[in-house]
Amino acid sequence: MSKKITSIILAIIILSLSALSLSSCGEKKTPDKSGGSGSAENKLTTDIKDGTILHCFCWDFDTISNSLEEIAAAGFSAIQTSPVNECLEGENGGMQLYGDGKWYYHFQPTDYKIGNYQLGTRDQFKAMCEKADKLGIKVIVDVVPNHTTPTTDAINKNLLDAVGGLDKLYHKNNDKDISNWGDRLQCTTYKMGGLPDINTENKDFQDYFIAYLNDCIECGADGFRYDAAKHIGLPDDPTETKGVKNNFWTRVTKEIKDAKRIFNYGEVLQGDNDRIGDYINKIGACTASTLGGSVRSAVTSCNLNSAFFKDLRVGTNESCVTWVESHDNYINDGNWYQMDDRQVILGYAILAARAKGTPLFFDRPYGNSTEEQWGTMNRIGTSGDMFYKDSSVVEVNFFRNAMVGEKENFYNPADDSSAVEICRGKKGAVIINTADKLKLNMKTDLADGTYIDRVDNKTEYTVKNGIITCDTEIPEDTVVVLYNDGYVDHAKSAEVKISDNTSCIFSGDSVDVKLESKDAKKAIYAIGDGKETEYKDGDKITIKTSDGEGGVINLILRGENEKGTKSYMKYVFTNPDKMYEGKGVKKGDSVTFVKPDSWGKNIYAYIYFGDNSEAAWPGYEMTNTGGNNYTYSVKEDWNAAYIIFSDGTNQYPGQGEQGFELEANKQYSIP
Repeated sequence: MSKKITSIILAIIILSLSALSLSSCGEKKTPDKSGGSGSAENKLTTDIKDGTILHCFCWDFDTISNSLEEIAAAGFSAIQTSPVNECLEGENGGMQLYGDGKWYYHFQPTDYKIGNYQLGTRDQFKAMCEKADKLGIKVIVDVVPNHTTPTTDAINKNLLDAVGGLDKLYHKNNDKDISNWGDRLQCTTYKMGGLPDINTENKDFQDYFIAYLNDCIECGADGFRYDAAKHIGLPDDPTETKGVKNNFWTRVTKEIKDAKRIFNYGEVLQGDNDRIGDYINKIGACTASTLGGSVRSAVTSCNLNSAFFKDLRVGTNESCVTWVESHDNYINDGNWYQMDDRQVILGYAILAARAKGTPLFFDRPYGNSTEEQWGTMNRIGTSGDMFYKDSSVVEVNFFRNAMVGEKENFYNPADDSSAVEICRGKKGAVIINTADKLKLNMKTDLADGTYIDRVDNKTEYTVKNGIITCDTEIPEDTVVVLYNDGYVDHAKSAEVKISDNTSCIFSGDSVDVKLESKDAKKAIYAIGDGKETEYKDGDKITIKTSDGEGGVINLILRGENEKGTKSYMKYVFTNPDKMYEGKGVKKGDSVTFVKPDSWGKNIYAYIYFGDNSEAAWPGYEMTNTGGNNYTYSVKEDWNAAYIIFSDGTNQYPGQGEQGFELEANKQYSIP
């Protein structure tokens, strides 16, 4: 049965689809990760709002810096970093995205100074910004003013002294969880997700935070993404104390250095009483999360009827950052298994081809799949997957850069909404086809003439009297980019990588690795601190545990294309057995806990690591050995683990905090 369904029928169906539809549009395909176009002649936009943003999720500063040439060659005019503030050093400094380390610790500020153990130092940040500036790439910093780490004893004394102490740092109702998201006072003063809510009305805090923003700007930042912006009050929102003003947004957008040139946008996830229009007017721009849901549904259901995503759904002021997915969608909403890379690319092409909104491309973890959320490396600091360099992404980026100022228009083929054409004036058009092969004969705004598809660089399209045709059918799951005026021929970036089926997590003394290169005049590799060695496509090398320390071994690949554009990829190989060697506990090892007098008599030990635990919360009951002393014998071997004690109501460490490192024969107590 054909997947082509009339737009009328699909219009009825789409109304019943959720924003995260699980529908399939046929066989999912692996995107072309061979690297996009690029050269020293890249045409990037001057204003962030006109171009596209690459979200370098969990990349460290040096990795971004080493990758900037190929980011420019992929047509991105801006990059967005993860939060650069000092943060909680969770799980003894573990560097896995999830497991022994967590991506979200850099969203747990301990101070508002540049530099943290996950991303690098202030000097490294500044050097990254300086290189970006030379290449014409703008830098957006993710900032977190709404909350701190829940481990409050880790908060820097400088921050506490500046704001007047711990009690002045937080809102008075910070001990309460939000129960009514439509209540603006709760939404802006209660804690969220166990994270203590900062009193952003405190002038002393505002002064301290503005100093942090100014330091970022001094180092070269060009914009800010405000995390959890919906949880910081607008000027007319209620306050917990009479006479206090909600003037945070006024100050941070007006009183910073170079305020007029700084690009600000807030994360406002749409829902009950989100006031997104008011946030856009006050901050400058916000996230268009509802639109993202519409695009995800459109692509996964193969219904690109423009009526369902043409409206940005943010009100009359349409200044917004658009995305198919953000890191929150990918991680928390399960989008990692609901959309594959190719579907993300199709959705991104819809957003990037448009005149409205500023599209952001979230770089998923390296080696991710619909079966593996954290990928085949699961590492903070490295770059993510290479599909941001897919030829469809690259060419639609350059298309957008060339179309600044051109109005948008949409067309679906007759009786078929599984494909859409997005026209930009008479200058260019992008066609996205999600379902069966498409024999093109449809209306267009393009000027009469012949156009070459810039993605495959060979297929010709003809426009005559407002109708576009092609002798070749457009394959399913395809992006076609058409324009002549403003196009500059560009060479593909060199691709340097390891074989896609290689896991960077291994056991034993060594692992064999196949190296690959494409469009590279030269490709080199270096293992650990070893010398740089030239390699050819298909060469094999051996990564040995002895090449690194503590079971962690770095592999650096560098390449260069014919025009001199440099490529970079860092792989981190880990041997878990060596990482945790000497740190584990064995089945039968004991731990003891001294409970507080105020706790109940039944005490539990919850032992976990990552998603694994010995028992469901609250764990196994401990044995009273007299007075307030309790003991527990570990039920299984652990290379590394954490332990939390509770009486079913109270717990230590507290909710949202990391447990104690599990050590054999250790006595734990609350200070």
